[in-house]
Amino acid sequence: MLFSMRAFFLFIILHLSLILTHLLILFLLHHVILLVLFHHQIYPLVPPCLVIPLQPHENHIVCLHQSHIFHLQHFLLLLPQIPSVSSSDSSVSASDSPVTLHLPIRQSSRIVKPPSYLQDYHCSLASSLPSSDLASANTIYPIQHTLSYSKLSAPHKAFTLAISTPIEPQFYHEAVKSPHWVDAMSKELEALEANHTWVLTSLPPGKQPIGCKWVYKLKFKSDGTIERYKARLVAKGYNQREGIDYSETFSPVAKLVTVRSFIALAAAQGWPITQLDVNNAFLHGDLDEEVFMSLPPGFGNKGGHPNQVCRLTKSLYGLKQASRQWFSKFSSTLLAHGFIQSKCDYSLFTKTVGDAFLALLVYVDDILIASNDAVSVTNLTAFLDHHFKLKDLGPAKYFLGLELARTAKGISLCQRKYTLDILQDTGFLGSKPVKFPMEQHLKLSKDEGPALPDPTVYRRLIGKLLYLTLTRPDISYSVSRLSQFMDQPRAPHLHAAHRVLQYLKGSPGQGLFFSSHTSLQLKAFCDSDWAGCSDTRRSVTGFCIFLGDSLISWRSKKHNPLFPDLLLRQNIEPWQLLLVKLLGCCPCLKIFTFLILWLLCSSVTTRLLFILPPILYFMSALNTSKLIVTSSETKFKLGF
Repeated sequence: MLFSMRAFFLFIILHLSLILTHLLILFLLHHVILLVLFHHQIYPLVPPCLVIPLQPHENHIVCLHQSHIFHLQHFLLLLPQIPSVSSSDSSVSASDSPVTLHLPIRQSSRIVKPPSYLQDYHCSLASSLPSSDLASANTIYPIQHTLSYSKLSAPHKAFTLAISTPIEPQFYHEAVKSPHWVDAMSKELEALEANHTWVLTSLPPGKQPIGCKWVYKLKFKSDGTIERYKARLVAKGYNQREGIDYSETFSPVAKLVTVRSFIALAAAQGWPITQLDVNNAFLHGDLDEEVFMSLPPGFGNKGGHPNQVCRLTKSLYGLKQASRQWFSKFSSTLLAHGFIQSKCDYSLFTKTVGDAFLALLVYVDDILIASNDAVSVTNLTAFLDHHFKLKDLGPAKYFLGLELARTAKGISLCQRKYTLDILQDTGFLGSKPVKFPMEQHLKLSKDEGPALPDPTVYRRLIGKLLYLTLTRPDISYSVSRLSQFMDQPRAPHLHAAHRVLQYLKGSPGQGLFFSSHTSLQLKAFCDSDWAGCSDTRRSVTGFCIFLGDSLISWRSKKHNPLFPDLLLRQNIEPWQLLLVKLLGCCPCLKIFTFLILWLLCSSVTTRLLFILPPILYFMSALNTSKLIVTSSETKFKLGF
């Protein structure tokens, strides 16, 4: 009996609580619900509503002035469709126009500045966008919040990009299906015939023709759109036989120290630098040998002979002697025009007419011209364009991957784009920068640490860094150390190379600066350690050469013990031998000394006088050089 009474009272209390709860919900205005959910943010913007339980366990919202019924779960999704009323107006006014609610976005008033190590980048910040872009980007659900490409694998990214990327055909039967490539091949054949590149003839007995193929390349504009379709006919030079189809293949190109000296001299003298590019340079060379080539694909047998071939009268891309024949034709044209070819660098040509001085430097088909007379440059450009079709690129800005920027203070030379490409390819574009390319007193050995599973990754990275040292003397020593382990690289070597990449991340645009307010005094400095290499116990020597305040050459190299014998065998003048003796206090001076002599020889070509005072800081070697009695061991210490 007692148990039934307790159960009855519990039943009554439970039902009363449920009834009171429903009554409370029945008369509860939705303003209170919005007040709790949104904390006064949109409370004044909605009309009065009631929450009514029409079915068990389901609550609905009834709008008082429009009799609209919404499910409670869908009310927040339908909220922008409910008309708004003013909280100050006591009467309820109906409105049929929908109202979109814009929540106020809190924005910081602090000025956002990019880090110092990103000063060389162009950051697209939201504050720099125009107002129209901001309005269009102010969406409720931005796609970048829900869609990301960071987790896609490299093959998947390559596949998605290849869907919309224009395809360059590899073979003739693929290119002939596109009218663009057919038109490009027709233009190339017309240009070759107009240049009298070959003569159609029958194949003589005992002769073997070399083959040819088409190479296709797309040229893009700066915005990524296709500029033109380029088709080039290339001879299969690997089928040529030495002594029959060609004899010599070497072609001189400008030394990089010549390029830096050329730019430094132009900056110091205030001479403008003009850049030219020769169109189809290799097609201008005249062949000395008799070379036969099979008919190009798509050319057709115009003569009707069964064994008809092309006898080449001019060089063609792909021939082993093409580069040599082009330089021979170009240099002979300049010499006939009154230029003088330098004996120290055969790619440097100079000419003097009265007070006008012209200097021309050629690297394959890229040409730099510096002069103190603008009229002479214009006449020279017209003369070269008459003999070779070329493009006048104006003031030099990008030469051999080197970026040139000129101001009134001088010329800066860097490889910023190449540096960023290396960081992008290796995945270090977002790494943390460091202040030094290599740790101090770092000992690297060829036997310490586990071997790398794929040595080609290390070799490819060091090869890229070696080209970067053309304008980065600050990493010359580090890259020189790391390049000694190319045969069997190990994990510590790769970690040291990664540190160099982190150092480059901090200053991708750093390079050389050639001042316009400097003297033309040639200064050279050299230093060496003692048995710095732990594997060979050989010394490491470093040197740098300045033209005034402009650094034009540097090197870090192991000591070569055979240098004294090699040096004494050279046929040099007495004053040059004196210079060698003065600089002989440092080991491994073969490259250093001969480079000094080469620069002095070049100074005669450019009509400039360099002053080289013999300054020696190694007093013990200087005093030892004054001794009358010497031994072979003493000569070795002095470098002789």
